Amino acid sequence: MERFGFILHPLEIQDITRKFPWAERLPNHWLETMFRHSPPIRVSHITGLRSPQGTEAEGWFVGCLLTSRQMVELPLPLVLDKIIKAARKAKELGANIVGLGAFTAVVGDAGLTVAKNVDIAVTTGNSYTVATALQGIRYAADMMEISLQNASVAVLGATGSIGSACARILARDVDNLVLAARSMDKLEKLAAKIRIETRANPSVTTDLAEACRQADIVVAVTSATNAIVEPEWLKPGAIVCDVARPRNVSRRVAEARKDVLIFEGGVVQVPGKVDFGLDFGFPAKTSYACMAETMILALEGRYENFTLGRDLSVEQVDEIARLAAKNGFTVAGLRSFERAISKESIAAVKENARKTRRAIASS
Repeated sequence: MERFGFILHPLEIQDITRKFPWAERLPNHWLETMFRHSPPIRVSHITGLRSPQGTEAEGWFVGCLLTSRQMVELPLPLVLDKIIKAARKAKELGANIVGLGAFTAVVGDAGLTVAKNVDIAVTTGNSYTVATALQGIRYAADMMEISLQNASVAVLGATGSIGSACARILARDVDNLVLAARSMDKLEKLAAKIRIETRANPSVTTDLAEACRQADIVVAVTSATNAIVEPEWLKPGAIVCDVARPRNVSRRVAEARKDVLIFEGGVVQVPGKVDFGLDFGFPAKTSYACMAETMILALEGRYENFTLGRDLSVEQVDEIARLAAKNGFTVAGLRSFERAISKESIAAVKENARKTRRAIASS
């Protein structure tokens, strides 16, 4: 039996009340102060994970009780100490590898300090997150009846480690690729590399808004600390994949543009009769990609640091995608703002886009 752990944290203080209903009676600032000083907790025991090869694994969700806002605003040493203690808790429960979820994979140096301070393998899950985001783009394009090869695809933040990996992989299938970032020099170097690796001939721009206005598909992965994509940047029927943390696309954009499909990544179907012991808003037997990466490595017996830091390689993304397929993990849909997107919702976006186009054409 292989064993793994995964660190969760409340995205907002209200998430804590799902685990502790009594907390609803207390003011939010009291709860944040209380849980700021709380030790990590065992949230649930994960059972039933089984690969097609017959390998079985169990795991534990471990709670690091800081909200997203606290992760960003509290002193970094305090936040890292909380994450390290949560990883050690996973080790105590029996895990041989631990995955960092949500903002625990973002703060500081993206897992490097955590890995140096615990006697357990660590991964952020970013490699499979990118792999499933790109698989999600293909899924979304099919649902929206967009030809990926003929589509105009813009990568915002293309010169970053995750952005460049996304761009280089997309260039294998996309003829009209636009790379957008702040540094023209870095953009030119990336474009030259892509021309050597593939048949694609990407264009480059430092104007993110213009890149979006012409794009059928937008991949947003900039390092901006605030949402940067505006509703008026997007054409009717556009697909926007927001891989960035913090998000590049605000909930306001999603609410204002019902004719645009916005998602953050793929919903992953997990092999076996898995029971997470926790409802995190996904259909049964499905998970986030970052969770899945930890499970995949456990099933492979790969108890080693895998995705750490901010340098992400195409080779690493390709490898975890291959291991995922081998172990029976597949993309089963899309997610947006931590919830699965139904096929009916995608159909509604497509119909709204048709109506918007007709209105524009007749005006």
